[in-house]
Amino acid sequence: MTGKLVLSFLVSIGLSFTGFTQNCSTLGQTPGTAFPVCGTADFKQQTVSACGGRLIPVPGCNDGAQYSDINPYWYKFTCFASGTLGFTITPLTSSDDYDWQLFDITGRSPEDVYTNTALYITSNWSAVPGTTGTSSTAAATTNCSGFSYPNKSKMPQLIAGHQYLLLVSHFTTTNQSGYTLSFGGGTANITDPKLPALDSAIAYCDGSKVIVTLNKKMRCNTIASDGSDFRLTTPLAKVTGAASAICSRAFDMDTLTVMLSNPLPPGTYSLVIQKGTDKNTILDNCDRGIPENDSINFTVVPVAPTPMDSITLVGCSPSILKLVFQKPMRCNSIASDGSDFIISGNPGISVSGAYGSCSSDNLSSIIYIKLNQPIVQKGNFIITLRQGSDGNTVIDECGEETPAGAQVSFTTADTVSAAFKYNVLWGCVADTIQYSHPGGNSVNSWKWYFDNNDSSNTRNTEKTYNVFGQKNASLIVSNEVCSDTASVTVMLDNELLAAFDAPEFVCPNDTTLFKDASIGKIKSWDWDFGNGARSFSQIPAPQQYPAPITDREYTVRLFITDSIGCSSQRIHTLKAVSSCYIDIPSAFTPNGDNLNDYLYPLNAYKAEDLVFRVYNLYGQKVFETRDRFSKWDGTFNGKMQQSGTFVWTLHYIHKDSRRVINMKGTTTLLR
Repeated sequence: MTGKLVLSFLVSIGLSFTGFTQNCSTLGQTPGTAFPVCGTADFKQQTVSACGGRLIPVPGCNDGAQYSDINPYWYKFTCFASGTLGFTITPLTSSDDYDWQLFDITGRSPEDVYTNTALYITSNWSAVPGTTGTSSTAAATTNCSGFSYPNKSKMPQLIAGHQYLLLVSHFTTTNQSGYTLSFGGGTANITDPKLPALDSAIAYCDGSKVIVTLNKKMRCNTIASDGSDFRLTTPLAKVTGAASAICSRAFDMDTLTVMLSNPLPPGTYSLVIQKGTDKNTILDNCDRGIPENDSINFTVVPVAPTPMDSITLVGCSPSILKLVFQKPMRCNSIASDGSDFIISGNPGISVSGAYGSCSSDNLSSIIYIKLNQPIVQKGNFIITLRQGSDGNTVIDECGEETPAGAQVSFTTADTVSAAFKYNVLWGCVADTIQYSHPGGNSVNSWKWYFDNNDSSNTRNTEKTYNVFGQKNASLIVSNEVCSDTASVTVMLDNELLAAFDAPEFVCPNDTTLFKDASIGKIKSWDWDFGNGARSFSQIPAPQQYPAPITDREYTVRLFITDSIGCSSQRIHTLKAVSSCYIDIPSAFTPNGDNLNDYLYPLNAYKAEDLVFRVYNLYGQKVFETRDRFSKWDGTFNGKMQQSGTFVWTLHYIHKDSRRVINMKGTTTLLR
């Protein structure tokens, strides 16, 4: 037997196996026609029809294998009590390789199993032949393709009330023999506890047929076609047949039609269950039958035209109206141009078409009326039935024509607009945005949402921000029928912050530049350089500071003002130094008297990428720094060094000339 990984390679180069891409037309071989399962009985499949080949997503198996429903059969069941699911698939031929996958399709279309990975529960695609299924001792929930995976997977946990689909895929294409599917070993209950029974019955039109509803899904093949599962308690007619239309495309049904030998006159009658010519009543999927002599009453009423019953709730800006009738109407009696109906009211609206939601027997209890344009204004309207272009009004399933002149009324609401205005109250520390909606068109609900997660339910509102920048606001309005949404982005760009670039120090004879780096819509600049000079320009002239005998500090200030009178100030301290000549002392005395206590490069204001090292006479490095403010205190490893000569090296790049300077010398440590 060939594993699935080999199949993946063959498919990828354009090869296929006969039957692997054939459409499945046999009941049970598609998700929508799955076999209903009873958890108390084994399901035996004697042969497997060749078809399938649709890819199946298998989360957790990213091995490139082409996982697909090869020669499949599908099974459906509901969990009635939560717990684990145990089942076994036993091939009739022990060398056959069967694979399987379980899906939770609660609230989803069965076809979603081919695309929606969220429906996945568990699977086993092992290439190992023989019996497969779930086991309480298995370790993995998912077993991918190939011979290295075991053919038993961990029992999944089922949830009460959820619906499940089980795919059984027959990978062995050379042999189409079947298998036995049995459930057991788990703690979940997938057997419907509801016992089969009749639920209701209604007479069809003239009483020649009775539509019977069962209390649950039951097996189609247990309906006796001659109707012998039923008898009437009246001698006025006999049961001549029974059938369910859905049984042509499904295994089970919950509605069937009982045919009578002749129409019944108006009155109330009783239909009784009995064993038919097939030796049973109607059975559920666990082979439990409706009890004999179980009965249900039905009433035959005089045939009369079906009135227009009602119109469904009309929403916002309707372009299609939905009429509801008490009985199904014949679709072929509906004039497609809508001429069976006329609408009166203000504003004037005309009908452009009509159609039904037609069943397979060409009946519909709903008629949709198409309008020539949506109704966008508030108004009161009446729909009146009349004879259309087909020569009649509308006709019900019993052939009765609803009289012309029948009317139903409806109202519409104004459409609404959420468009709103805003006004910004600019401030120096905070801004306030005022939002307002004009109302109108019966709007009675306002829901404001702001980007800082605040909200408001008033018609007009305002927000104050002390952090400037982009602000977002949205509004949803409603008049309980129509709603609309609008949003706006407001830029609060009046932040004002004084800032400028300036050096930390100035050397003798240097020219000092100041560069404005302020933020905001600035109207005026006022510079005070601390040297007696001022400037009112954004780009001030270069400044000079006299060389001091000892270092001196100057206070530089920038004061800015914007167009609404807000101001901001920045102050910077500039140090004017007496010398920028870089040198190393020839001696120092680390004795704590605050005089020459440290060894370091003097006046290294213009030294970039500085590296200063000190060595003893044995060549041992006792100090290193890359910080021009760091100084050697005469210690090494926490111990004071003895008096003597030390060698130093200095490397730096001169800030102005960009020259690389390397210096070397000696210094005497004195104590």
